[in-house]
Amino acid sequence: MTHDPARYGDRIADLYDHWYPDLPADHPGVPFLAALAGSGRALELGIGTGRFALPLARRGVRVEGVDASIEMVARLRAKPGGERIPVAMGDFTNPPVTGPFSLVYVVFNTFFAILTQEDQVRCFERVATLLAPGGAFVLEVFVPDLGRFDRGQRMGVVRMEEEVVDLEAGLHDLATQRIDSRHMRISPDGVRMVPVPIRYVWASELDLMARIAGLRLRERWGSFARTRFSSGSTQHISVYERPA
Repeated sequence: MTHDPARYGDRIADLYDHWYPDLPADHPGVPFLAALAGSGRALELGIGTGRFALPLARRGVRVEGVDASIEMVARLRAKPGGERIPVAMGDFTNPPVTGPFSLVYVVFNTFFAILTQEDQVRCFERVATLLAPGGAFVLEVFVPDLGRFDRGQRMGVVRMEEEVVDLEAGLHDLATQRIDSRHMRISPDGVRMVPVPIRYVWASELDLMARIAGLRLRERWGSFARTRFSSGSTQHISVYERPA
């Protein structure tokens, strides 16, 4: 099964901000990333509609972005301040930008949208060339929970409104660490379906990818609020650095 990130973004753009509203004013991810960016440049891989980039820009961070979807970036451009954020259109496994950056980050599990281990390693290697010495690469990703699947499949309700139900169906391939999902919206307008394939990665595998790219783990947290990462964590914030 092939996946076109641009087509996925274009298909989901009009629903994205409804499903994933703007960050609350006190979201800890914004100061977390702003501190790492400092006075340097920051690059968001998969900038989308600007949920993180816009509040970072309001804090004075010189943030730029990469995205494959024209429609998602159009939503960013329509928001206050969005027209001032430079965005390069392209595949973030090989971002078409020029460094150096103090910070490169990819949030909300978007790194898992890279569907092969080879391309995931290639992303790490490309990021390493974009970072300034001492610069940071930050990933926000979930911890895989294989117990969600029964015989390699699952079906669940994501959200329910008065006349709308959002469902998710997924098939899990343990050998490839691949999950092929369908997000379905049932409404008076009919049924709408969006494919969402991912390749999940364990924290230890990310650490190995970083080492291959010449990066090293600086810190890992269970959330942007710097809660301790443990075997019970459902996500992690991993900060890799390019040695100075």
